[in-house]
Parts: sequence; structure tokens; C-alpha cells
Amino acid sequence: MALPDPLAEQIVSISKEAGAKIMEIYEKDFAIYEKEDTSPLTEADLAAHKVIVAGLETISDLPILSEESADIPWEERQTWNQYWLVDPLDGTKEFIKKNGEFTVNIALIDGGKPVMGVVYAPVLKRTYIGIDGKGAWLESDGTLAPISAKKHLEGETWKVVGSRSHQSPEIKNLLEQLGGEAELVAMGSSLKLCLVASGEAHLYPRLGPTSEWDTGAAHAVATAAGAKVTVLDAANPLATDAPDLTYNQKDSVLNPFFLVSA
Repeated sequence: MALPDPLAEQIVSISKEAGAKIMEIYEKDFAIYEKEDTSPLTEADLAAHKVIVAGLETISDLPILSEESADIPWEERQTWNQYWLVDPLDGTKEFIKKNGEFTVNIALIDGGKPVMGVVYAPVLKRTYIGIDGKGAWLESDGTLAPISAKKHLEGETWKVVGSRSHQSPEIKNLLEQLGGEAELVAMGSSLKLCLVASGEAHLYPRLGPTSEWDTGAAHAVATAAGAKVTVLDAANPLATDAPDLTYNQKDSVLNPFFLVSA
């Protein structure tokens, strides 16, 4: 089985090349975890960033916004309609803990909407791909299969992506509103959105700070899989008329709170 878009195939290839660079550093013994210029984490970030930028520049002339080159002024960014949104290494805590739940993220944004995204987890050997209007897939151990979000059925236990150890009052409020049993499903980095995309969870409420590059690629996967990614009002978390989460529509690259739902 092949992806229905050659551009997506190229993005998968670039993400895997970046992941290989990260793994060279990840597999070393390291003890310096602070995010400083000399730390293994920053070394991995920058190595992946360079690979991704070089790869994207060979296939298009679109601008690139990456966590590692985020100081592009709003006056310039607001003129972009299409651009690449990149997080070379998402999941700082996961990288440091060496639990494998970190990702390479590349998204194509068009008119404020993620229309293509690749999320690659090099340790887990999972690649999530989403293409607007064409579908979403998971490549695992060399096998590519379509994925889709699964709505909660009456009587089912709600599966909600969240923290194993910490629940905010807002999350507790949301769980109470759901009614019935709720099970928290824990995962690191942008893989949290992918759990909803793949049908392994029903909801992912995010009531903490994120930047646009943290979510763009997985957002594309989620929506291509049939999920919704909407702005979350903590006072009314299950509102049905919530606006979609958008990109590059304001000066700040910080996201509002959001909800991923099947």
C-alpha cells in the first residue's frame, strides 16, 4: 500500500532522515539534560532541524516556521498563506526519560489550516500521516494501514488522553460532564493527538500551554482521520459550536486551550 500523494511520501522520508539524526544522539549515554546550547537535547533538536529545512527546500520554495527558527516577525509571517510548520523534536521530557514517546513533526499549513502532516516517532517506529480530503494512515513496522477516529458509543468507557498523575479541576469538570466511566490514557508529545486519530481515545483536552509547531502535524493527522480540533472553553468544555483551532492568524504562536474529539 502506498500513500496517495507523492509530496506526503517525500515528507515521510524527510522526517525519517531527521529521526535517524536524533537517534544517533539519543542512543548515546548522556547526563546533561538542561536545554542549553551544549546539551544532547539541543544537539538533537538542531540536527533534526537542519535535515528538515534542507529537505523541504529541495521540494518547495514555501517559507518554513520551525521551533528552532521561530523569531520570524509577524509582519512577515502574516503575508504567508502556505508554509511549512515544523517541530524537529517534540517531547523534551520523553527524550530525557528515554521512554521513546518523542516525535518529529512536519505540517503543511494552507490558509490557517493544517492540510498535510507527518508525525514520526523514531523509537516506536510509528509514522502517522494525514492528508486533507484523502485520509490518515499509520505506518508501523513497515506496514501502512488507514486509521480513523472512533466516536464514543453509549455505554462505552470514555477514553480520555491525560496525565497519569495530575488532573486539573478543569479536567475533572470535563470528566464529570461526560457521564459514565472514564479512563485516562497517557502518552507523550504530539502522539496524544494521534491517539484520537487512531481511535485509541475519544478525547484529548489540552488545558496547558502549547505552541503552533507542537500541534500542527498531529492536528492534520487528527482531522484527516475524521476528528475535530477545536478551541476549548474551560467553563464549557463540551460546547458543540466551538471554533476550529487555526494557525498563523495572530502575532503570538501560542495556542489557546483546545479539544481533540472524535
